[in-house]
Amino acid sequence: MSLLVLISLQGFSQCAICTKTASTLGDKAAKGLNGGIIYLAFMPLIFMGFLAYRWYKSYKETI
Repeated sequence: MSLLVLISLQGFSQCAICTKTASTLGDKAAKGLNGGIIYLAFMPLIFMGFLAYRWYKSYKETI
């Protein structure tokens, strides 16, 4: 459970350039920018998870 809390806190962090840009845009646009960053970060993770699952499944069948 504590791992989930740590992951969720790190997931909402931004680089220095994105933080500076978000602070000039205003609150609503900053939340949209942060949501876009999170969305773009999860797509490769979902793809890698799918590949890992397929690899595990084929590895398990060969044993």
